[in-house]
Amino acid sequence: MTKPAPDSIAPESVRKALAQANRPLTRRALSAHFGLTKAQSDDILKPILDALTQTGEVIRNRRAAYGLAQEMNLIRGQVSAHPDGFGFVVPEQGEAGDLYLSPKQMRQVMHGDQVMASVIGVDRRGRREGAVVEVVERAHEQIVGRLVVDAGLAHVVPDDPRLTQDVLVPLDRLHEAKPGQIVVVRITQAPSLRRSALGEVVQVLGQADEPGIATDIAIASHQLPAIFPDAALAQAEALGDAVDPERIERRRDLRALPLVTIDGADARDFDDAVFAEPLDNGGHRVMVCIADVAEYVAIHSALDQEAKKRGTSVYFPDRVVPMLPEALSNGLCSLVPQQDRLCVCCEMRLDAKGKVTATRFSEAVMRSHARLTYRQVKQMLIDGDAALNERFSHVRPQLDALFTVYRQLAKKRGQRGALDFDSDQVYFEFGEDGQVSDIRPQSRNDAHRLIEELMILANVEAAKFVRRAELPMLYRVHEPPQERKLEALEGFLKAEGIRKNWKETPEPSQFAALQQRVKGTANDHLLNAVLLRSLSLAVYSPDNKGHFGLALAEYAHFTSPIRRYPDLLLHRAIKHAVSQQKPEQFPITSSDIEQLGRRCSMTERRAEEASRDVDERLKCQFMMRHLGEVFEGVITGVVGFGLFVELLDKGVSGLVHITALPDDYYDFDATSHRLIGKKSRREFRLAERITIRVLAVNLDERKIDFEWVGDEA
Repeated sequence: MTKPAPDSIAPESVRKALAQANRPLTRRALSAHFGLTKAQSDDILKPILDALTQTGEVIRNRRAAYGLAQEMNLIRGQVSAHPDGFGFVVPEQGEAGDLYLSPKQMRQVMHGDQVMASVIGVDRRGRREGAVVEVVERAHEQIVGRLVVDAGLAHVVPDDPRLTQDVLVPLDRLHEAKPGQIVVVRITQAPSLRRSALGEVVQVLGQADEPGIATDIAIASHQLPAIFPDAALAQAEALGDAVDPERIERRRDLRALPLVTIDGADARDFDDAVFAEPLDNGGHRVMVCIADVAEYVAIHSALDQEAKKRGTSVYFPDRVVPMLPEALSNGLCSLVPQQDRLCVCCEMRLDAKGKVTATRFSEAVMRSHARLTYRQVKQMLIDGDAALNERFSHVRPQLDALFTVYRQLAKKRGQRGALDFDSDQVYFEFGEDGQVSDIRPQSRNDAHRLIEELMILANVEAAKFVRRAELPMLYRVHEPPQERKLEALEGFLKAEGIRKNWKETPEPSQFAALQQRVKGTANDHLLNAVLLRSLSLAVYSPDNKGHFGLALAEYAHFTSPIRRYPDLLLHRAIKHAVSQQKPEQFPITSSDIEQLGRRCSMTERRAEEASRDVDERLKCQFMMRHLGEVFEGVITGVVGFGLFVELLDKGVSGLVHITALPDDYYDFDATSHRLIGKKSRREFRLAERITIRVLAVNLDERKIDFEWVGDEA
């Protein structure tokens, strides 16, 4: 076989050589195969082997030989830890189920680590059991937890319950941290089978119940980039606080058009403005204008690198960790009233039934003519508030037109069978001491839904436009429920006496029909929660697989480039197409897009987990101030050891342990999700409303214990 020239050696050449060898080869053997000198081996072969090892395709064994992972019968996956000490390797693809890791195997890894593992047998429960062969990538550079000093030894107990190993800290590496404080410890030595992880305290966050510490813990624990590098800040500041007139010259001028922004009262940035007017044919002309962030954030610039790293803005109850510096996110790219702003405009013509008949994308300059809140729009359109109608008389006709369009779009949404989950998010009120003073549900009205439908419409048109331009893009993909989750849902429906309305794979419309069937009943909230748990996670992908939840064939994110990197990518593609440049001149490749899809999906999950952690901690802090108090709740889960109860209008969940129920012995009926008293025959079942008392709160574990007081009066 002819040896390839050194400058033509590529990863595929190395894969082929390893496959033909039928055994692992050292770098020296591979170098000889390719006829490389030591210098050439260092410069050419070593980087390729390092890259292949990093991806897990190739494994370097203990004899420093390289072999193909697939030939070694190794499984690559992510470690999922259980609080009881054992764990699983969740395969990346193509494997038959998770691989069980014993507590001994878990000593050398942490939750989230990427590993290569081998199957070593089957445990007594019939599960495939594995052993970690290699840690491909460590998930944690640092750990957040409570510092404990005992008998001259110091260790940090991780705040995340999925991290079951303490991190040992030498006493000379405490750096003035005090026992009991929440600290950030940098891992200096990873754990192994024979020793625990070692670390060094790099930051003291404070006591566990201090105001603001919940967010500090989440930022550090999820390693959110909270500080912008000087280069990114300098780029943002250099753009100034007003639009450069030279940037306006080549753009469509929409400044006279009475566009408005409609957001929450506490909105921190404004990236979308809307307008609608009736047409003679009974249809409407609709404009959705989105801040042109791509005009200011150049590809590969310091701003772009930092935005890519963050992936998304992260919103917490007391602050935001933005994707872009404030000079852009709250300044030059925010569509504040009466200021010139650059935008990308999606202009749509709709017929009398709300169907899009024509779409035009353009780069434009605009002025927001009013900053409206959802509540104000509701008060004007629904409640007929005379004072507000007078105050905003200059944009009032557009609101009527927008609302007419919304009703048409809402009807079409129902016809195609899109799912509709009302938000179960809560709003935290803070007192002067910085502690949570109250928790209230965040309610949605038709003003919220109006904007939501317009944004969905623009997102669909943006996806179609970029697809037709034959440019690489990230779709927002939401696949149908996985078989395992579907089986669990079907079991719940059967137990509740609700007949499923599909044979094999459900359509979105069939889920929507279920929602309508129980709407307004006692099972409404519970069924929606179970349906939501059965759905797949939405991801960003270059492969269009549709959006199950919205019942759409193609969908992408276009409307929030200030706070989401996928939207910024889509804007770049739209601007490229609008300027009539050739597809092959687009600076982002299909390979780039595939990697960015994985990256953006990861940063989105990270942001969601961080926000959820803060919410749970704040709820616990709130309930600690209400120990012994009585609340009304609804049973959301029934298990053999008790009831999970969610407090009405608080979004706070806790456990009524079986020992905190009326004195009796209880049988657990898994089929009907009930606990039944053997003597009293008293039943506790899903969706039942009960009265509870707050018994205990464990802030470290984010657990709340309730006791049963009585039935709802």
